[in-house]
Amino acid sequence: MSKPKPKNIALIAHDLKKKILATWVFNNQAKLKRHKIFATATTGGIIQERCPQLQISFTKSGPLGGDQQIGAMIAEEEIDLLIFFTDPLSPHPHDVDVKALSRLAVVYDVPMACSGATADLIAASGYLD
Repeated sequence: MSKPKPKNIALIAHDLKKKILATWVFNNQAKLKRHKIFATATTGGIIQERCPQLQISFTKSGPLGGDQQIGAMIAEEEIDLLIFFTDPLSPHPHDVDVKALSRLAVVYDVPMACSGATADLIAASGYLD
């Protein structure tokens, strides 16, 4: 039996969650390395520093439109999984973009993890195998 085709995975995190996401990626890099990774600029830079062997394609940073770029990829059905570690306790000047991104993930039925626990469940489910 052949392996399923690689998935396109988008990684985003709010400022206080970026290092937590980078640690999650580090702990799951064996599963992630066969997939195509997209990340907003700042988040992706932190992940790339922690996991230099992963190939990451970068969008702009979130406040400069990176969330919207990933949203467009979701609308074009180019993203298979969105991992977006959100920080609900801090204000975000581009909050409307964040809400739009979450809405698009739901509209296009893209699995979305907003926390480590949910991302762990997706990883353990076999979705990334």
